[in-house]
Amino acid sequence: MTEPTTRCGFIAILGAPNVGKSTLLNQFVGLKVSIVSPKVQTTRARILGICQRGGAQLIFIDTPGIFVPRRRLDRAMVAAAWGGAGDADHIILVVDVARGMDSNTRAIVERLKEKAGRADLILNKIDLVDKPKLLTLATDFNESGLFEEIFMVSAERGDGVTDILNHLTTKIESGPWLFPEDQVSDMPERILAAEITREKLFLQLHKELPYAAAVETESWQEQADGSTRIEQIIYVQRDSQKAIVLGKKGSRIKSIGEDARTDLEEMLGHRVHLFLFVKVREKWDDDPERYRELGLDFNA
Repeated sequence: MTEPTTRCGFIAILGAPNVGKSTLLNQFVGLKVSIVSPKVQTTRARILGICQRGGAQLIFIDTPGIFVPRRRLDRAMVAAAWGGAGDADHIILVVDVARGMDSNTRAIVERLKEKAGRADLILNKIDLVDKPKLLTLATDFNESGLFEEIFMVSAERGDGVTDILNHLTTKIESGPWLFPEDQVSDMPERILAAEITREKLFLQLHKELPYAAAVETESWQEQADGSTRIEQIIYVQRDSQKAIVLGKKGSRIKSIGEDARTDLEEMLGHRVHLFLFVKVREKWDDDPERYRELGLDFNA
């Protein structure tokens, strides 16, 4: 009797900042493994999301948005994104159709043509533009000669996701699965917990709080009653930012903590006691230790 054949492969999700890569990854996996916010460059490191589909294990690499870097952190994130592309068996490029072929996306397409050969194109947020513009955009991208298939989706609503997954199972080769069937990410729970809090921070304060804020899980203790006590530090760069995060009489940080705790309890499947502290660290984004924690190259 012939044993069933399994398939396994790495698929990199590339794109300019804030085009919906993380939202798409969460749809692929069926759970939140990458945070989402209106602030660009929310994803800072490569994140693996794992999807089992029939006999295939699709290992998605969610990468930071690619743009022209200006700071050390920018350079490290862009390097991580291209590193994810280099590690992948297949690449999908996500484009926000409302923005179309902007300068960042054009630069990505040109580099992919030089380095990667062929890829698939995901035109995202199709509910935001009319059909003639979609068709024109698809034609323009198709003329690059880079793309094998073009998919039109709404990652936020999940429209078109199944078609992409069915296609991607044909793009990976036979081989043993690299992760257990019930695993959806390679990210340690401590880091994922910090990312969840960072998401809530940006969702509530993306207009007031500058990009340079970070969250670190300092303590993780399993309690006798089956709950988990988590202590996290929110790092900001100035005292004025600390005041914004705390809010009037601590109202803002309380609200951030409540939202984060809800997601953490859903993720862990039990009660969570979350304690948040805010500290000022003027140049946290020039600290090599922070880069190591994020899996980024400080010297990129």
